Amino acid sequence: MQSVNLPCNTVGVQMFVKRDDLIHPFISGNKIRKLKFNIHEALANNCQGIITYGGAYSNHLIASAAAGKELGIEVYGKVRGEELTVHSNPILQQCYEMGMKLEFLTRSQFTEQKHQSGIVEIDGALYWSIPEGGANLLGIQGCAEIVSELDQDFDYYLVAQGTCTTSLGLLLSIPENAKLIVVPVLKGFEVLNEMRQLLNDDVLFDSLCSKLIIWDNQHHGGYAKISQELMSFIDEFHCMNDFQIEPIYTGKVFFALNNEISLGNPIFAGKKVIIIHTGGIHLR
Repeated sequence: MQSVNLPCNTVGVQMFVKRDDLIHPFISGNKIRKLKFNIHEALANNCQGIITYGGAYSNHLIASAAAGKELGIEVYGKVRGEELTVHSNPILQQCYEMGMKLEFLTRSQFTEQKHQSGIVEIDGALYWSIPEGGANLLGIQGCAEIVSELDQDFDYYLVAQGTCTTSLGLLLSIPENAKLIVVPVLKGFEVLNEMRQLLNDDVLFDSLCSKLIIWDNQHHGGYAKISQELMSFIDEFHCMNDFQIEPIYTGKVFFALNNEISLGNPIFAGKKVIIIHTGGIHLR
C-alpha cells in the first residue's frame, strides 16, 4: 500500500493504492485471487487440469497459463474468435509458450460455454472449468481476501469492474460503514443485475446494496476503448507517481476519481480512500 498523487487538488483527502499488481509478473492483481480457490478445487478433486475462457487480450488467460506452468497441470484456454491463432498477438503467443492448449471458438460458441463452472470430463479425464475472468463463487471468495490484507480501514474503496467478481469480493468484506465505488469498463453494463446474478443470493445482495456506489459513465467508449483525455491523464499521472497504470482497467478508476474530485464531489472531504490496483495486460 502506498500514497497516491492526482493532478486535481486533493487537500483534505487521504488517498492510497493497494499494489496488487506487484504480486506476480503474470498472475498479478485480482487474477491470482480468482484462480486460487478454483485451482484448489481442481487439485482436491484430482483433476488433470483446468479449462478456462477469455478474449484475445485476456489477462485471465495468461494468468491461468502461468499458474498451470508453475503447478505442472494442464490448462486449456478457450478463446473468443475463430479467426485467431496462437500467433495473433503477444498474449496468445505467451499463453502458448507457457504450455496452454488453445482452442478458438466462434462468438456464439464462446457465449454458450464461458460460464461453465466445475468438473467436466474430456476423453475420460477430469478437468475443472473456470468461467471467463474467474467469475464464480470461488473467485469471489478469493477476492474477498483483499480487504483482510490491509492494516487499516478506509471510508471508500475503489475498483475497476469487469466480471463483477472482484467487486463482489470487496463488497462482502469491506467494513460496515464503508462504501465501495465501482467503475465499470464496459459500456452499457447492467451492474446491479450482473452482480446479483453472479452472487446468486438475492437476500444477501439486497443487504449489501447500500454500501455500493456505481460510476458507470467512465468507460471512455467501452471495454478496451480509450480516449485522448484518458491517455493524457495517464501520462500526467505517471509523472506524479512511481508506479504504472494502464488504460483498460485501473487507469479508468484513477481518471474517474480525479474527475469527481475536480468537479467538487463532497463525499471525499476528510475521508480515507483506497484504490485497488488489479494489475493489467502484460506485454513482453
